[in-house]
Amino acid sequence: MDATQVFTVGQQALFTLLMVCAPILLVILAVGVVVSVLQAATQINEATLSFVPKIVAAVAVLAVAGPWMMTTLVDFLQRTLQSIPSAVG
Repeated sequence: MDATQVFTVGQQALFTLLMVCAPILLVILAVGVVVSVLQAATQINEATLSFVPKIVAAVAVLAVAGPWMMTTLVDFLQRTLQSIPSAVG
């Protein structure tokens, strides 16, 4: 296995990681911004007020996008494991 193959596998792994994490991270970011704006507008500084909506949003995104995330990860793992014999031999 030469350096280009290692970098290619690493690049594919990072791209898959970003694709799988993006929906959750973007939704939590949007919910955090909305809650922060509401807290600033109403001057309510409660820590749980920002935490609970983020958790609810994360669970909702996992419920909706979870099957796609799992399929993407399983496909990547299958491709990686099936490419081991050609990389070694």
